[in-house]
Amino acid sequence: MTTGTKLMTMRTRLIVVFTLLCIAAALLLPAVPQSLEYHHFADRRDLLGIANFLDVISNLGFLIVGIAGLVIVFGGRARFEFGSERWPYAVFFLGALLTALGSGYYHLAPDNESLFWDRLPMTIAFMGLVSSQIVDRIHIRAGLALLVPMLLLGAASVIYWRATERAGVGNVLPYGVLQGYSVVIVLLLAMLSPSRYTRGNDLYWVFGWYVLSKLLETFDAEVLHLGHVISGHTLKHVAAALAGGTVCYMLMHRTLKEPSADLPSTLLEDRPS
Repeated sequence: MTTGTKLMTMRTRLIVVFTLLCIAAALLLPAVPQSLEYHHFADRRDLLGIANFLDVISNLGFLIVGIAGLVIVFGGRARFEFGSERWPYAVFFLGALLTALGSGYYHLAPDNESLFWDRLPMTIAFMGLVSSQIVDRIHIRAGLALLVPMLLLGAASVIYWRATERAGVGNVLPYGVLQGYSVVIVLLLAMLSPSRYTRGNDLYWVFGWYVLSKLLETFDAEVLHLGHVISGHTLKHVAAALAGGTVCYMLMHRTLKEPSADLPSTLLEDRPS
């Protein structure tokens, strides 16, 4: 076994171990109900007849990124060694587009029932991005094969949360673990496994925008109080949309560094894009 193969095996094992630990945490840790305080956002101002106007309208960023990303993926602007590699990215951008609709709907009247429609499309985006990076950095067939199971797992975490809330024993922990896992695993993939494409380090900007969005969400009221102009949660939407915009930029400007040794026969007929 060559040194490169040993390193790849160690990286894969680390990712698998981290994945198993997250699954164990989601299944074994005590249930955590959704706090109703979560729905009490700092900026409740209405405008043009729209409740919570800025928190609603700021979701246009996701809509723009989702549409732009799908045009890039299917319009020939993105670089793919194999055409089938576009599907995880298409799922990611579809998730962003649906997040615009779901989050906008949620912020019109925030409660647990409408929050379901905010979180469900976010899992689509998360799982699409994770799958895309497995395809780019580890194994094409594995990344594509994992896309649908990961989408089902993501949806299950949100459906389970809503079911437990309706039963009076809410448990948002599996969804929280899934969200945290998605972010950390993307960072691990960026650190441990070089992409077959240039601009692979753009993934760090995606991570940075996401971390900023969580900080803005945490300090929602404090940001609003700085100038009483815009809240942290509104800016959270902007920062998260910029993470998606970074993926758009990456796809438009990257080139293939080295052809993949993983050449699935089902993909050979589908290249290049």
